[in-house]
Amino acid sequence: MDKICWANTDNFDDANFVIVGVPDESQSHALRQGTEEAPDRIREISCKRDSYNRGGKISLGLPFSDSTHKKVYDYGNIDRIQISKVYDQISSSSKIPITMGGDHSITTQIVKTISNSIGKFSLVYFDAHPDFISSMTNYYGSVFNDVLSHIDIDSSIQIGIRTPEKEELDNIRKHNLSVITPTEIAEKGLGEISELILNTIGEKVYISFDMDCVDPSYAPGVSVPVPMGLNTVDAVYLLKKITKHGIVGMDIMEVCPSFDVKDRTSHLAARLISEVIFAADLK
Repeated sequence: MDKICWANTDNFDDANFVIVGVPDESQSHALRQGTEEAPDRIREISCKRDSYNRGGKISLGLPFSDSTHKKVYDYGNIDRIQISKVYDQISSSSKIPITMGGDHSITTQIVKTISNSIGKFSLVYFDAHPDFISSMTNYYGSVFNDVLSHIDIDSSIQIGIRTPEKEELDNIRKHNLSVITPTEIAEKGLGEISELILNTIGEKVYISFDMDCVDPSYAPGVSVPVPMGLNTVDAVYLLKKITKHGIVGMDIMEVCPSFDVKDRTSHLAARLISEVIFAADLK
């Protein structure tokens, strides 16, 4: 198995960021299957497209950032049943986990484990879907409902939502959850939207990024594609603004390599990880 190209230490104790793959889609109901392939494919594509051989020396295509001193450790892949143990180890070591799924239900176990270590935090949820089903639990469409007792709902926010079910709209209104749609971003502009986000979130923030929040013209290889999503520059801009504010963890979910076009989605996922790592403010 390749390590993600951004990994620059083999020592867990030295790391600021820990990359973890969870190749599991056992709680997905999507018609498209194959998200379990994503962690290894994202690593592979990062090495192929974001690293360069210059006379026998490997060079990385780095994001525009002065913060290239971050230490990144690739933990490898784990099973779903290992999440509690591994993320407790990461959180207790004051390191920032970045997870590659797998289906979005994996986020539920990660959020619960981290909150048990550090208390409640803001959840910034990038997704085409609210995942706020409450009539069913413990699957990829009930994530937000399943973590309610572990997050600060008043300082949490959803971004990219454009295909909610009525039950989800009812739950959003019931909990007065802040939601930003792609249309609102187009109307108000990134400056106003980023200010709104930063005024909403608290000091401790976890980012969960479902790749279907991005428009399928940019990210076709996802399990549930929905038209009229975010463009890639807007997504990166908002991610970097939030990350500079400070994060306790992040995940990227629902990349589905078997439905991708020339690995476009896997490459975007790898680049999003790099942008977050190098933009992060390590407090």
